[in-house]
Amino acid sequence: MSNAAQKRAADEVDFYYFDPVLEAIAQGNEEVATAFGRHNHWGLWDEPARATGGVDDFAAAAENLTRRLTDAAGVRFGQKLLDVGCGFGGTIASLNERLQGLNMTGLNIDPRQLARAATMIQPAAGNAIQWVKGTASKLPFADRTFDTVMAVECIFHFPSRQEFFAEAARVLKPGGRLVLSDVMTAAPLALVLPRYVKRHEPEMTAIWGNLKIYCTRGQYRGLAAANGFGAPEFADVTRNIMPTYEFCMAKIPGWHGPDVAKVAIPAFRGLRRLCRLRALRYELVAFTRA
Repeated sequence: MSNAAQKRAADEVDFYYFDPVLEAIAQGNEEVATAFGRHNHWGLWDEPARATGGVDDFAAAAENLTRRLTDAAGVRFGQKLLDVGCGFGGTIASLNERLQGLNMTGLNIDPRQLARAATMIQPAAGNAIQWVKGTASKLPFADRTFDTVMAVECIFHFPSRQEFFAEAARVLKPGGRLVLSDVMTAAPLALVLPRYVKRHEPEMTAIWGNLKIYCTRGQYRGLAAANGFGAPEFADVTRNIMPTYEFCMAKIPGWHGPDVAKVAIPAFRGLRRLCRLRALRYELVAFTRA
């Protein structure tokens, strides 16, 4: 295999977990469209004990996670924003509804997700929106183009965090913000977690592909320093995202049937267990470009 072919293969992602979502939406399943047709990521509850398990409650929690990240980014009038791994465009949709005068670009390597985003989201309030097919490891934009780069719950799918950080630093203006959410390894368990995860690896890989979940806070500090960012700002919200697991495990069998459920339920159960044990943490992380 040539170097170019190897690079293309490394950039490919198995979108199995999007397949049943897209199929259900195409079949007119309004619950799936409400829960995952806008934001395709976990929910964040300010008061997890108050989670109802309902579809509208989950959709509100998913929007809440997005707003926490856009608030951390400090997005404001006149800025240019890049959402890497934009999914169905929920982050851009949220900003489009709330702010004015933004120039926003959503980037994804899956054309199906981009097609839905383009169909569902029309620019409003003086905003401009573009949808671009591309990879996080080679962003197709000029140096110093953006004020903000976001990566919402997707960096663990990227071929390389280092490559993404180098590219994010390149396309950001000085003083620009990089904001992301990630499932991270608790530092004391960094050496033993890979062996533990192997218990859940087959089902997790089957539904989400090859998750790169072995990054720690210390490694993020190193990525920041190596790529011209200031010290990262962390927010551990693991407790606040936990109702996502109960919601998904309750809904998936009815939405997608037994064939999907027999793969997905153990995958969600495995991640839930690792988060309960504090072996994994769901974190929001913000960086400022020097």
